Amino acid sequence: MHSPEQETMALQGDYDCIVVGAGVQGSFTAYQLAKNNQKTLLLEQFLLPHSRGSSHGQTRIIRKAYEQDFYTVMMEECYQLWAQLEMETNTTLFRRTGILVKGPEDDKDFQLFTDTLRRNRVPTETLTHDEFSRRLPHMVMMRGEGARIDTTAGVLYADRALRAAQGYFQSLGGVIKDGVKVLNIQPGSTVTVTTAAGEYRAKSLIITAGPWASTLLSHTGLQLPLTVVKINVCYWREKVPGTYGVDTGFPCFLQIASEGAEYHIYGLPSNEYPGLVKICYHMGSDTEPDRRDRQKDQTDIRILSRFVSLYLPGLEPEPALVESCMYTVTPDHHFVLDQHPSHRNIIIGVGFSGHGFKFAPVVGKLLCELSLGKVPSYDLSPFRIQRFLSQMKSSL
Repeated sequence: MHSPEQETMALQGDYDCIVVGAGVQGSFTAYQLAKNNQKTLLLEQFLLPHSRGSSHGQTRIIRKAYEQDFYTVMMEECYQLWAQLEMETNTTLFRRTGILVKGPEDDKDFQLFTDTLRRNRVPTETLTHDEFSRRLPHMVMMRGEGARIDTTAGVLYADRALRAAQGYFQSLGGVIKDGVKVLNIQPGSTVTVTTAAGEYRAKSLIITAGPWASTLLSHTGLQLPLTVVKINVCYWREKVPGTYGVDTGFPCFLQIASEGAEYHIYGLPSNEYPGLVKICYHMGSDTEPDRRDRQKDQTDIRILSRFVSLYLPGLEPEPALVESCMYTVTPDHHFVLDQHPSHRNIIIGVGFSGHGFKFAPVVGKLLCELSLGKVPSYDLSPFRIQRFLSQMKSSL
């Protein structure tokens, strides 16, 4: 992953910043640091590319439709920065499809989505039952449900995006060392990171280690309430090929409050695997990141099978293919973007709770700003560590 010249620089061991974890958040953080002329090392415990964490796979949804204004506001710049990376690398990373947000009109979450879209003037279509039946004849809209389409939304090509960010980081002189596991972190005015390949030092350290964040944070004396869950990424076969295809105009979708489902269900049109539609439950079962595949719980698959049978009659009701991913979830499902409470030159970007990929360009910018001591571009109060520390104190 690195040239002889970069290898020589790496062996010197001294950097402006070290980023641990080369998933999408770490890769965009490293990219932003290099753009700010920081001598940066990006460390990854597995050989790249790999499918062990949270950033692999061909596709993710990108959308402005959110319950919270602060996410919708951040997404405005995310779209611009994704487009910028497309230009810089001459790579197509985004396909616009729109996203259908559907659920009971009187449901609190559905109303939050509707209100946030309206307040932020996101280009939106509202479908009546008749319009829905005409536009989406192979999807069922139940009595009492509403349907909104965020027309700005679409599909991000995830693996391609990760390669693009990493490649551009390297073109700016950044160093990636993969297959290098961090064994210890020694805080200080200069942070020392010990790996099996040797020690590296930097003025600042950024931890974007996904499911392995808790292990790394323990070296710094910090414990955060992070839960790692395994997600079954399910693909469902079309009975008639092309029925739910991206080329026939079928959108991404987000189903709010369907029967038997505590969490949202989301889907993408058939594209990456011809004839297969990606539909997933937005939660999984607790797992250990190094033992992910021992987690065999299929509760989510049963929920999805019921959903597919009821709402998508043109799909086979059993998944044709199941892949694995992991979410690192915070109690409130919001990210952690902050400085370490005791070591201000250690920056933490974790807990993306299964909806962080689309935000990576802005997350990378914010983590870079924090490491450089700049005023963050956005209000980070929803993402501060303090919200957990006060909760933990009150429970003692």
